[in-house]
Amino acid sequence: MTTTSSIVIPRTVEGWRRYIPVAVGVALVAFMAVLPLLNIDIPGLLPTPTYQPGALALLSLCMVFAALALSYNLLLGSAGMLSFGHALYFGAGAYGLGIALEHFGVPLWPGVFIALIGGMVIALATGAVSMRVSGIPFAMVTLAFAQAGSVLVRRNSDVTGGEEGLSLNTDGVPEFLIGVINTRNLYWFSLAVLVIVYLVALWVDTSRLGHLARATRENEQRVRVLGLSPYLVRLVVFVVAAALASLAGVAYMLLQSGTVPRSVSADLTITVLVMVVLGGVGFRWGAIVGGVLYTLLDQRLTVLAGSEAIESLPEILRIPLSEPLFLLGTLFILVVMFLPGGIAGTVDKIARRRRGEHTRSSLHTLDDAEDEVIREEARV
Repeated sequence: MTTTSSIVIPRTVEGWRRYIPVAVGVALVAFMAVLPLLNIDIPGLLPTPTYQPGALALLSLCMVFAALALSYNLLLGSAGMLSFGHALYFGAGAYGLGIALEHFGVPLWPGVFIALIGGMVIALATGAVSMRVSGIPFAMVTLAFAQAGSVLVRRNSDVTGGEEGLSLNTDGVPEFLIGVINTRNLYWFSLAVLVIVYLVALWVDTSRLGHLARATRENEQRVRVLGLSPYLVRLVVFVVAAALASLAGVAYMLLQSGTVPRSVSADLTITVLVMVVLGGVGFRWGAIVGGVLYTLLDQRLTVLAGSEAIESLPEILRIPLSEPLFLLGTLFILVVMFLPGGIAGTVDKIARRRRGEHTRSSLHTLDDAEDEVIREEARV
């Protein structure tokens, strides 16, 4: 009896542990949903209390880039594809919505649909060509497509607004998504986009498609020997990730009331790559943490750079500290050197180590219990 109880209890505990991440995720989403109704002030991190537009706009931007980082993690973490052109599909969502509203005169939701379809079509066309190669050549081809997209956006000023960018035509946008007074609604819209992107990424990772993508990443030749098509698997993941990036671009367009050529440039893709590496490649929650942390630091360090405290420092300190990119670059170097798995990878490594120690301790307890039972039987 003693031995049976010792075995059943750990299994029961392990069964409940599987639901802990789900419970934490649901609780976190619920907390974020009610955050605009709370008066939480975090000086230095948020510009205003959480119920005011300043903080809500910043948090909304964080969630948009977290969604973009999640879509990129699907490429890099799940399928092992290093792309330098992922921002092209983010920009396709933003510019697609703007063009649909400005030139087609459609309402918001048909415009969102057009933007998503446009992003997927562009991804299908560019991905079908890019997938012919892999590794560094693949990254270079995606970079070339990103540069071509950036040139097209900058040169076609009649359609895209050129260097000045494209403003949002609000004629077809519902009033509850327009203006500073409705920042709370835009915040909830951004949260909904992040949840949708996460759920789709989760579905892909846990589906047969995700298993095949990881198998292709680890050993493409073995997948081909099994009679499956690595090319098709990678292309489907590529298009899904692009659609999610386009959805994030739609949210960005609504939140910022416009977009600029940088939203399709390779520079933005590299920024997203830094977010994913910072959070931890291959970890969905790590991509979210990386996107939120990077965006917060980028926005708040810009404010800090112009503060009187920095201006009063000696020149040798003032010059580097007044450049947010210098500080972010230093942070990235430190993470790569001391936390090579990123934030999520480091946390996972510590958790695995503790679980291993707990398992060994449980096994020792079972062995001791069995020895005690044997001794009792021997006495009888």
